[in-house]
Amino acid sequence: MPDSRHVLAALILPLALVLGAMGTATGAPEAPAASEAAVPDAGTPVATVEVPDAGVAEAGLVPPMPVPSRKDAPPLTRVRTLSRKEDLLSRAKLRKDGRLVVPGPEGEATLTIDPTLQEQLTRIMQDYQVPYGAAVVIEPSTGRVLALAEHSQAQPDLRGLTTRAVFPAASIFKIVTGSALLEAGVSPDEEACFHGGKRRIDERLLEDSTRDGACYSLAAALGKSANVIFAKMTKKYLAADALRRMAARMRFNRPISFPIPTDVSLASIPDDEFGLAEAGAGFGDVYLSPLHGAALAAASATGVWRDPVLFEPTPGAPPPSGEQVLPPEVQRALADMMEQTVKNGTARRIFRERAFRVPGAVGKTGTLADKSPFHDYSWFVGFAPKDHPRVAVAAIVVNDPLWRIRGTWLGREAMRLALERLPAPPQAVAAKTAPPAAEPAVAEKAAPASAAPTVAEKAAPASSEPVVAGKSVPTSAESSVAEKAATLSVQTVAGKAAPAVVEPAVAGKSTPSIVEPAVAGKATTPAVQPAVTLPAPSKPEGQEEDDESEEGTVEMTAPAGLAKPPQP
Repeated sequence: MPDSRHVLAALILPLALVLGAMGTATGAPEAPAASEAAVPDAGTPVATVEVPDAGVAEAGLVPPMPVPSRKDAPPLTRVRTLSRKEDLLSRAKLRKDGRLVVPGPEGEATLTIDPTLQEQLTRIMQDYQVPYGAAVVIEPSTGRVLALAEHSQAQPDLRGLTTRAVFPAASIFKIVTGSALLEAGVSPDEEACFHGGKRRIDERLLEDSTRDGACYSLAAALGKSANVIFAKMTKKYLAADALRRMAARMRFNRPISFPIPTDVSLASIPDDEFGLAEAGAGFGDVYLSPLHGAALAAASATGVWRDPVLFEPTPGAPPPSGEQVLPPEVQRALADMMEQTVKNGTARRIFRERAFRVPGAVGKTGTLADKSPFHDYSWFVGFAPKDHPRVAVAAIVVNDPLWRIRGTWLGREAMRLALERLPAPPQAVAAKTAPPAAEPAVAEKAAPASAAPTVAEKAAPASSEPVVAGKSVPTSAESSVAEKAATLSVQTVAGKAAPAVVEPAVAGKSTPSIVEPAVAGKATTPAVQPAVTLPAPSKPEGQEEDDESEEGTVEMTAPAGLAKPPQP
């Protein structure tokens, strides 16, 4: 009789061979060959900076991939367009009730997008021929996305800029730093003194000096985007881990759930003292998508993070849950600080154009430039009204050395037009004295086209010629008069949208305007929509002394009107 051990071995050996064969067949697939690997996307760096140790377990404290070096490998140079399948807006159709829908496995799905607002913002960027631009509008209380507008004169076929984190966050990151400082117990009235640091920071500027000629509070420093003060306060009050945690709460280094593919906004927060100070001031390797920028503004407005929503919920569905990311007292202090940007800071001039003011607006600007190739990035993120937020916006414009509009101007228009599109809140309806057919009551809203032009508070050069899409705007014009407003007019011919024409407003004469909603890059045939009045940018040749200017930003001296329009 054979030994039982031999019998057992004889049974186990074939079983092991069978299991080994199964493991080979069902194991992890081999990595694709180099020729089959995916083409690097904008989020895949060529040159990178080191990321913190991955020993921490909490989401967002470590970037999920190497962070591109802004100076060596700006991601915008490698941005790719969305595929047809990914680009939901290009596949959307306008329903008879004026809503955009996309086909789905269970029937049509209704988008939250406001077609008219989407068209208005897209036409602005088209008419002013921005090389790269995007504007996103969100309803803070629900996360509903009301507009995802974009345009690229440099790459006309490029789609998807609203969800691509290929733009340096620049001073928009001061919102994160300011939140961390407030949570660390720093008062908005805490003062620091400084000199220099407008375009770059070095270690000497972080030490108190007899050369320090200006002192700002933390609130004023956010409004005026004082880089050195933010760097000094970051060095004095924040550890790298504290800034990383606040950035992670605000969804940096974390995926954002959205139906359209959305890049992770990467943020590198170094451990070394000077690198940390640079990052806190907005000079670090930190990237932001416009969609994330608008969601960041919405979180600043409510203290609650809500993932952006693109599809209308089914009737009776519970509202989407949110995460409290800012304590109420921190959120209120942050809103007060962001108000300084509009009242006394870097966005003051743009928001003081009398016919185009936005009551209760708060926000943050950001500017930065790449040198090779040259790209001038200008941001605005914010919300309005401050005490009862109804819209949150983010706008980014990437310009060449000569330009027509910048991000603050586009952000102001996104905020203003969005508020005009929303129904009046109950308290505004009760206090309203205009006839029922009038527009929703908004304080200091734009005067109707039939009225005489309003004299600007500050005389600024105005265009002597009407602004026409595809034509540069001369800056030599009469002084001491109001800036001429332009009215966007879109005519519909046999169901086909004609090219946009921008006509000058004439005193005492109304200028009819028809704006039709459109699917991105696609003509539609909806009902007539309200007129839209667009101001001409008052000084397109460059930044004024109140405008923010940081590292690498070139002060413009040649009038934009002398620039030749881009060739088609």
